Amino acid sequence: MRTVGGGSSLTEQVIEAVREAIRSGELRPGELYSVYQLATQLNVSRTPVREAMLRLAEAGIVRFERSRGFRVLRRDPREIAEVFQLRLLLEVPATRLAVRRASQELVGAMRGELAGMRAAAAGLDEPRFLRHDRAFHDLLLNAGANRRLAAIVGNLRDATMTLGASTVERRRSLADVAAEHEPIVTALSAGDAEAAAQAMRLHLTHTGELLLRQSVADGGGTADPEDLALIRFPGTPGATSP
Repeated sequence: MRTVGGGSSLTEQVIEAVREAIRSGELRPGELYSVYQLATQLNVSRTPVREAMLRLAEAGIVRFERSRGFRVLRRDPREIAEVFQLRLLLEVPATRLAVRRASQELVGAMRGELAGMRAAAAGLDEPRFLRHDRAFHDLLLNAGANRRLAAIVGNLRDATMTLGASTVERRRSLADVAAEHEPIVTALSAGDAEAAAQAMRLHLTHTGELLLRQSVADGGGTADPEDLALIRFPGTPGATSP
């Protein structure tokens, strides 16, 4: 695990380092780890590590066990479906609202993040790519002037950052993911709120379905139609997939 220091706050750096370790398999779901052990590996004091793990616990990524340490939580298909149902219910209307309040500065900033995604994709730098991806979505959410909503979506994104909760290089490339963001920026630039909302819906639905099917396939099963329905029809109670 890489050490941290400099730049953003130590707590934020620890959170990012833990996310990367989970994605790489260095920290595995179900296994017990100690704050002291993690602090030693990262070459920082235990205080920022505790603060980081508390935030990750709030996001549902880890669970503390009294006087023992923490465990990285496993994701199951239903949890992935529920996370993306919530993201669709929140981010699609937020995108529509953001377009109505958009400025040229916002469009420029989002194009900058998209360019950053493409550059990271060309260099196969997934951690850097994910930072630009998150910043892209954060810009759009914050344009709606609802910081609480942006924080909730941030936690939902964190909740999928566990081992295997990524489609990159297994079902699509970083370049493929970046390409799904282009229609959002195009619609935003044109001031077309409905087109931007639809582009966001397609992006999130595609990502959610891929993650769900991947999680099920890793367990040797097939996707439950009810779980798929949560993603395909997030606002329709009792909907079933065709």
